Amino acid sequence: MHHFSYSGGRLHCEGVDLAAVAAAVGTPCYVYSSATLVRHARVIADAFRGQSVMVAYSVKANGNLAVLATLAGQGCGADVVSGGELLRARKAGIPAAKIVFSGVGKTAAEMTLALEQGIHQFNVESAAELRLLSEVAAKLGREAPVALRVNPDVAAGGHPNISTGKSGDKFGVPWGEAEALYAEAASLPGIRAVAVDVHIGSQIGDLAPMRAAFEKVVGLALRLREQGHAISRIDVGGGLGIPYKEGDAPAPPSDYAAMISEVVAGHGFEIILEPGRVIAGNAGVMLTTALYEKEAPDRTFLIIDAGMNDLIRPALYGAHHDILPLAEPGPGHPLKTYDVVGPICESTDKFASGRAMPAVKAGERLAFMSAGAYGAVLSSAYNARSLVPEVLVDGDRYEIVRRRPNFEESIGLEKVPAWLTTVA
Repeated sequence: MHHFSYSGGRLHCEGVDLAAVAAAVGTPCYVYSSATLVRHARVIADAFRGQSVMVAYSVKANGNLAVLATLAGQGCGADVVSGGELLRARKAGIPAAKIVFSGVGKTAAEMTLALEQGIHQFNVESAAELRLLSEVAAKLGREAPVALRVNPDVAAGGHPNISTGKSGDKFGVPWGEAEALYAEAASLPGIRAVAVDVHIGSQIGDLAPMRAAFEKVVGLALRLREQGHAISRIDVGGGLGIPYKEGDAPAPPSDYAAMISEVVAGHGFEIILEPGRVIAGNAGVMLTTALYEKEAPDRTFLIIDAGMNDLIRPALYGAHHDILPLAEPGPGHPLKTYDVVGPICESTDKFASGRAMPAVKAGERLAFMSAGAYGAVLSSAYNARSLVPEVLVDGDRYEIVRRRPNFEESIGLEKVPAWLTTVA
């Protein structure tokens, strides 16, 4: 569920009129609901009540400091994939002891940072990474708590680009090599193998592939225990899907928790969860303004002021976002079929094709729903456009939690070499 609804004919986030936000902040912009973030974090915690679980929110889904601080207040840890995400999590108040470090390309500098911070666990994805981590840890006189991320060769995910557990994907250690690499880990200085990690994809609605992967991983963990490894944790990753449109019915967290409980029952494993989209996805919207209609022989384009640099999911994944007017359409309001596009000089700058929706006039505001995950965090300044501002709502108040940079700030890291002549 989420806290976006019409009240008095105007779309609100909790108690805040989104048209007022758009007028004050400008568009495009993102708006997040504190109540939705909190509710989703609590739904997951409640679903796993009674199990030994650490919830490590996936920072890559939405790394805004205000979002992270909100979730830190709910007891969430963090799953990070870079040194920058680690520092963001710490800045937002998440303890290092609740941070797991994932990702296929950790550098020695990032490993050093994480070891010095004292994180909960490294999710290691290759033999080369394991050996480098051993060197870094030994040099520092530290011990790195490690899980090997294994690739169980199970396909899942809402799109091929977000399926990560199939043979041939860049993620994880090949299934047939895992036990040998754990044996090597036991011989390396500065390494303490404590867990097995798996993550097979994102936007997963069907629990069957997850169960298949988790059963394989628990079997591996039990064999590793028999071989003398002190495996006390199973990191099941994230990936649980959310409804993006009417008719979507992904498995709820309660069913997910019950399935995991059945798979690990009686073995005494701590479970690490890495939810991202399921917490943040429906907690945010992107606001935009209609600029023009453009008639073509076979279609009508609705051109808006948001571009694929602001919300890349439709261009990257063919993703669907419901598009709602901020002014609630009255009875008999005409429908029109649009290709909804932005101003970016790319043919992929398209948000919807053949979308039947309430007819829109120039200057009217719209909301892209379910944009709280993989929205602003994937935005860029392509075409020299400013990065998108972000707003956090709490009840009847709101605050800009990332402002739109001005032109001088946007180019502040650049310089013209002295040998070039510039014209003012």
